[in-house]
Formats: sequence, C-alpha cells, structure tokens
Amino acid sequence: MPLPIAGVIPEWALTGVAVATIFTFMFHLGISVAPGEYRSVWRTPGLMARGLFASLVAVPAVVFVVARTFGLPRAAEIGLVLMAISPGAPVALRRALDAGGDRAFGPALQVAVAVLATVSMPLSVAAFDEVYAGSASVAPWHLARQVFLAQLLPLGLGMAARHHFGPRLAPLEPLLERLAAALLMLFVALVLVEVWHTVLDAGGRVLLAAAVASLLALATGHILGGPAPATRTALAVSCAARNAGLAMLVAELNNTAPETKATLLAYLFVSAVAVTPYVAWRRRSAHAAPGGDAALQKTNFP
Repeated sequence: MPLPIAGVIPEWALTGVAVATIFTFMFHLGISVAPGEYRSVWRTPGLMARGLFASLVAVPAVVFVVARTFGLPRAAEIGLVLMAISPGAPVALRRALDAGGDRAFGPALQVAVAVLATVSMPLSVAAFDEVYAGSASVAPWHLARQVFLAQLLPLGLGMAARHHFGPRLAPLEPLLERLAAALLMLFVALVLVEVWHTVLDAGGRVLLAAAVASLLALATGHILGGPAPATRTALAVSCAARNAGLAMLVAELNNTAPETKATLLAYLFVSAVAVTPYVAWRRRSAHAAPGGDAALQKTNFP
C-alpha cells in the first residue's frame, strides 16, 4: 500500500521498490527451502499452534493492554492495535533466519499466518470495532488479494522453479539474496527520507508505547517458541515485526485519521529498532552453539 508521504520521492517509486523487495525475498525463500522442510513442521503441531496463538491472539491482546495503559489518544491507540492485528511481515523473516531462526519453522509459520490473516484480521477488526464503538470493516478478499500477490505468488513461483530446475538454480540463490538485501536497504533509505517527520509527529508517548509493545511482543514469541533456541528466535521476531502493508490497507479502506497512519509508521520503525539487539544476541548465540555456523547455512539443493 502507498505510504502517507510528503512527496519528495514519487509514490510510484516507493511502491515499486517495496513490491520488488518483497517479491524478490519471497521468491528466494521459495527456491531455498525444500518442500519437505515445510511438511516436517506439521509433525509437531503443538509448536505451530503456539506460534499461531502468539502471533494472532497473544500479541494483539498485549498491545491493546499497552495502548490502554499509556492512555493514548484514540487515533493513536487504534493505530497501535491495527498494527498488532496485522501479522506476517515478510521482510522480517529474513532477520529471523539470519539470527539463527529455524529454517523450517520460520517460513512455515510465515505462510500460515499470512493465510490465516485473511480470516483473523476481519474478525479482529469487528471485535475491536465493538470496543471503540466505530463502524470499521474489511472484506476478507481485500486482504486475501494482497497476501496472495505480495507473498504467496512469489513463494509459489520460487517453489515451482526449485521443483522443475533443482540444482541448476543453486548459482542463482546467493545472487537473489544479495539483490533482496540491496533492495531492502534502498527501500529503507527512501522511506526514511520520506516519513521521518511523520514518525516524529506521532509524539514521544506514542513512540514509547510502540517500543514497550514491540518488546513485550518479542518476549511473548520468545517464551512460547521454546524450548529449541531456533524456534524461539523465529517466533519472537515474527511476533514483534507486524505487517505494515496489511495495516495500511485496512486504514486506507476505512479512511482513518492521519494520526492513525502516523502511528502505523511509528510502530513500524520502532519495532525494527527494538528487534535489532535481540537479533544480534540470537545470532551470536547461534554461532556459539555447537554446529552453529552450519545451522545458519542455506538449505542445500538436492
């Protein structure tokens, strides 16, 4: 979705870079993770159930309590809650995997929450609408379209390419990874140029609430993702990093106040900063563990 920006950089340029970044990352994920690894996760359904509960239920509840505790203005509180009910930030998965997150559980959880978001978000919007006595709504097909085009389609194309071309794609994998990293850096730089003033306009109390909410979401995922360190890492980062694209879609469809959209951006940037020390810590722990370097390697092609 387009960002609420001042216009220094053309909106089409930001949107294009964002789409290219997510598409490249998800396509790379599709060719780098074997289908058998996705299936193996469902042999331990309890872990996946905890992951889905944490991302779809626990995090929204925690963030709602934080928003109420800080006594935020109504528009800002709605923005915080809207981010909390928007799971499955695709680019955040890269951070989880780089930090030693489980290479089977992380992607499988990403796909599962992305698909379930088309159901959980309309239900959450309806539930919180009762709390705020509003008239907001979102059609599941709007969410399904964005999830399919941004995440499931490139992932499926990558998996199909791996199935048909196999080892011949091995030289392409590191090139795609570097391209995705470069696009991500470009996108972050462009967004910082455009929206830093919008984030600051959200106010110190909103920024602090977003930081507390992000840290508690991180802790929720870390606790429920155990006992294996790699699954803890994957779930913690997934819980802390929310999907700003889906949140902005709901905001645009319901013509929310500018303060709500500013809060979405504030949460996006604050959560990215809050997760950074955790990612660095988990990466060091993964390297220090026996066989740690091997655990961080890409999945080999058969």
